[in-house]
Amino acid sequence: MELSQKTIVIVKESIPIIQEHGLEISSRMYDILFEKYPETKALFSGPIEKQPKILTTAIAAYAENIDQIEKLHDKLMYIANTHVKSHVLEEHYPMVGDAILLAMKEVLADKATSEILEAWGEAYAYLAEILTMNEKQLYAFTRVSKEEPIASKEKKSNSTVHKSPYQGPVQ
Repeated sequence: MELSQKTIVIVKESIPIIQEHGLEISSRMYDILFEKYPETKALFSGPIEKQPKILTTAIAAYAENIDQIEKLHDKLMYIANTHVKSHVLEEHYPMVGDAILLAMKEVLADKATSEILEAWGEAYAYLAEILTMNEKQLYAFTRVSKEEPIASKEKKSNSTVHKSPYQGPVQ
């Protein structure tokens, strides 16, 4: 999958809206996610109150770097490792995507044009594909499904052992 130039432009143009309403969107996204998909609540081990700020920061960084995703390599690998440790699976991504777009539509009201929602839908699908690819590779290195990924253990003990599975944007 490759992002369209139109999506890149729209996402970048929406940065001021995200900066202004990001925390509200993220907070509402978690409300929607847990209401519609209560099984996802088990994926979060820490205090849920911190999640909206974490998500807002990630969304802003993604929007700012959507045209040069390679700058986010380390952050994306960190997220993928965190997801694997939390047992996030590929089937969770559509749930989160649904909740994000519904939250954007609700919080932004008239500012959430169909063009903005479509662009963010495409941008989310692209990011989900990158994360899913990385997570599949990390899961493949996991000794037992409930154990910490080997890549994380190796990185802690010898940072030269772990080679990042992230090779850039998915084509």
